[in-house]
Amino acid sequence: MLSSGMTTAVNVTRNPDADWVIRAAGHTGIPERALRAYVAAAVTVNATVPTCGIGWNTVAAVGFVETAHGTYGGGSLTASGLGSRPVIGPVLNGAGFAAIADTDAGVLDGDARWDRAVGPMQFIPSTWKLVGRDGNGDGTADPFNIDDAALSAAIYLCSGGRDLTTADGWTGAIYAYNQSDAYIRQVRDEARAYAAKAGAAG
Repeated sequence: MLSSGMTTAVNVTRNPDADWVIRAAGHTGIPERALRAYVAAAVTVNATVPTCGIGWNTVAAVGFVETAHGTYGGGSLTASGLGSRPVIGPVLNGAGFAAIADTDAGVLDGDARWDRAVGPMQFIPSTWKLVGRDGNGDGTADPFNIDDAALSAAIYLCSGGRDLTTADGWTGAIYAYNQSDAYIRQVRDEARAYAAKAGAAG
């Protein structure tokens, strides 16, 4: 049952206190720069959509499964929140993945024939066009920036009036992000682990 054990995977958002972030990053292994973005995204979305109840650990779990917090391929996050190297996913040409013809003339993903997911939270260009937000206040919504990508992911997960404090709501949100039972289980397990590990940092 995918929804089993969900009580520790939801609604553990707290304010992004600097000392807590440092301690929690140490306990969870999440880079501090990424953790600040995940917590800020959850706090921001819960302030504007209080019925969602998204936990920072859910955003973090998605970030881990998608790109290891923007470090996939050996990169790292800079102080500004950009990756030291851009993270671009595989070609979505139907060979092992969904077939998604190009939707952005290759502007974001460099591929004018097929779409590719981009950035630390792996948005396909058409989805980014719909939900991409400026999370760091620099006037630009950039899927390669962890602040922007984390906020946009939280918004996307909370869309459709979902209540992520419930097992059904949480599972539905993750399923909307990636329609795979294995993916849901992996995100669930990471979210629960992050909640447990960060609890020791409080």
